[in-house]
Amino acid sequence: MEFQQKTLDYISECLITSNETISVAESVTSGMLQLAFSQMPNASMFYKGGMTAYALPEKVRLLNVDENEAEVCDCVSENIAETMALNVAKMFESDWSIATTGYCTPVRNSIYSVFAHYSIAYKGEIIVSKKLELHPKTEALNAQLYYAEFILGCFKSELNNLLILNN
Repeated sequence: MEFQQKTLDYISECLITSNETISVAESVTSGMLQLAFSQMPNASMFYKGGMTAYALPEKVRLLNVDENEAEVCDCVSENIAETMALNVAKMFESDWSIATTGYCTPVRNSIYSVFAHYSIAYKGEIIVSKKLELHPKTEALNAQLYYAEFILGCFKSELNNLLILNN
C-alpha cells in the first residue's frame, strides 16, 4: 500500500509550518488514514493520533455518536461522519480532524452500493462533508484505498486554500 508521496510531504510541511495538529476517526477506511499520517515526514510534530471505531457501540461510546440516529442509518451518514470528526478533534485536542464512515462492499444496508461519507473539521467547525460513491463491483481493499487517497487529496486542497487565505 503506497500513498502519493508528494501529497504526504505537502500535508506534513503545511501542518508543521502552520504549527497545527490533526487527528483521525475512521470506520470504512479502517486505519488507512492513520497509516498515511504516520508515514508523513516528522509526523510526531503534528499527528496526534486516531482511532478506528468500526461497530455502532464503539462509535456511540468513544465518539459520542447518537445511538438512535446510528441505528437508523447503520452508522453511515453525513451527520455521523461530522459528529465523528468533531469529537475526535476534541478527544485529541487537535486543530484539524478527518472522519470516515461508509461501505467498502455492497450489502443490504447500503442498498448494495459502495460509498463513504467523510468530514474534515478545522478548529471545531466542519469545513468539508461529502459522499464518495464507487462502482458496486469495486473490491473492498481498492475501495478503502481509493477513499483514503481521495480524502488525503481533499485535505491537501483545504490546507492549500487556508494558506492562500492567510497570505
